[in-house]
Amino acid sequence: MTDRHPFVAQTVLDCPHPRRLAEFYRELLGYAYRPGDEPPDDGPDARGTDWLVLRPQPDAWSAGRGLAFQANAEYVPPVWTPGPDRPGDQQMMLHLDLAVGDPESLEHQRARVVGLGGTVLHDRTDDAEEPLYVFADPAGHPFCIFVSS
Repeated sequence: MTDRHPFVAQTVLDCPHPRRLAEFYRELLGYAYRPGDEPPDDGPDARGTDWLVLRPQPDAWSAGRGLAFQANAEYVPPVWTPGPDRPGDQQMMLHLDLAVGDPESLEHQRARVVGLGGTVLHDRTDDAEEPLYVFADPAGHPFCIFVSS
């Protein structure tokens, strides 16, 4: 049987240090390394300098897709600006949307992101319809965490 359509297996993030960024998202999302991508107990981390894949845990409350981290020596963090009139070049601006169930969880996740090395780019927690934060991960990729209703 031939597959009628492909499916999204993972989103790939370019970065200078794949292991460092993978660890940030592994801690934040509770994902696990694809078998063989785990950090070594000792010795050099050859895989961690090139390409790594994280996958959601089978018991996760959400059935998300994987994240991959690809080394790119020429990676330049995107510039994120709030609002509809965003200046910039022709690069495609993508970001991850992550959701939590309530405002208390949003605040808890803000503290976790900052503790893991992320930064707050924009605070929109006063929005009654969809409170959210926009963050940058340690490599500068923007992502949002919002309250999903």
